[in-house]
Amino acid sequence: MSEQAPTVRPIEPGDLPRVLRINQANVPEVGSIDAERLDYLVAESTLALVVALGSQVLGFCLVLPPDSTYDSVNYRWFAERFDDFMYLDRVAFDAEAQGRGLGTLLYEEVDRQLASLDNAGRLTLEVNVDPPNETSLAFHAKRGFTEVGRQDTPYGIEVSMQSRPVRR
Repeated sequence: MSEQAPTVRPIEPGDLPRVLRINQANVPEVGSIDAERLDYLVAESTLALVVALGSQVLGFCLVLPPDSTYDSVNYRWFAERFDDFMYLDRVAFDAEAQGRGLGTLLYEEVDRQLASLDNAGRLTLEVNVDPPNETSLAFHAKRGFTEVGRQDTPYGIEVSMQSRPVRR
């Protein structure tokens, strides 16, 4: 019997407790949230995806559109500067799933889905630079993201604001 391949699919309601645990295990690389905030973010998202191996959720991402009511200071930074952006709010994986190419798999699916949207000119995100998230900085540089600014956040972290065109 061959080993099952990971898949990328939309978040389902039953995934939310696991997604929340993964999110909280990855703070401060992603912001801390509670179940109510996660429900809100998923509802606001154009893309809300998980990477799964069978029924086991290994990671997730949320991508928000330019017309969201999201109050994140980093989202608002992009909203004040760009009309045609999609904001990758958070990507997180279970610790045991990291370093297995699953981030690449997830980003390829994000690109595939965003390519069909008219209002998706650029994919934006932020990466911590103080304290530095070197792994994430290298990952995003390899995928064509470049810094378009920096921001000091109210929660004491300096972030690199990054962008690249949506791949079509």
